[in-house]
Amino acid sequence: MPATDAYTRLSASHGTLALTGPGVKAEAGHLPVRGDLAHIRLAGLYFVPHYAVPMPHVVKAGGATLRKAGKSDAEALETLAAGAVFDVLDMSGGWAWGQFGEDGPVGYITLAELEACAQ
Repeated sequence: MPATDAYTRLSASHGTLALTGPGVKAEAGHLPVRGDLAHIRLAGLYFVPHYAVPMPHVVKAGGATLRKAGKSDAEALETLAAGAVFDVLDMSGGWAWGQFGEDGPVGYITLAELEACAQ
């Protein structure tokens, strides 16, 4: 007997599984998902090639600018104060992509403005 849960149901007419659960609703720019990667908590809700467990980092003294893209001239979304925790999901080319807080804005911060949290 096939397993079912709140998001999958066995289709009686076709005998296949389908996504049928509620959609995730989030304020624009607050959902940590891109075409290639998503936060692990979104597994089963969004289909992407990779899911990442967040790596908490702390904003260094002087603060950091959260940007829409990983470029210094990209639109600034928010300024994060020193000591703020930023959950990094990807690092590439000197930039970290992730989310500020559990439901905060998603964007890019330079790696130079962050340091890994002590475990």
